[in-house]
Amino acid sequence: QVQLVESGGGLVQAGGSLRLSCAASGRPSRPLSSYAVGWFRQAPGKERENVAGISWSGGITGYADSVKGRFTISRDNAKNTVSLQMNSLKPEDTAVYYCAAGAVPGRIWGPYDYWGQGTQVTVSS
Repeated sequence: QVQLVESGGGLVQAGGSLRLSCAASGRPSRPLSSYAVGWFRQAPGKERENVAGISWSGGITGYADSVKGRFTISRDNAKNTVSLQMNSLKPEDTAVYYCAAGAVPGRIWGPYDYWGQGTQVTVSS
């Protein structure tokens, strides 16, 4: 089991950038570096969207069409963190962003087993 904590959310103007981070807290049975990790978002009244995923090694990444070319997922396994760099933000990117860890390390689109509590990203127009 692994507990995940997101950070880096906030309020930004359209066109701006934010960098979200996901880290494991406590004493996980497996290090975060052994999991595939995905970033999700959910806006009020909308379904949760898987916006990006990365394999355990970082060698495989994938993005939803809605963020492709603007968001970049990366990981630092030495620090057991996964980041989501978000550039050219739009008001429609406003949502709560979650990271999730999947026990199958090469499957970047899930299934995901462990979830963080989320961090709010608000993009003003």
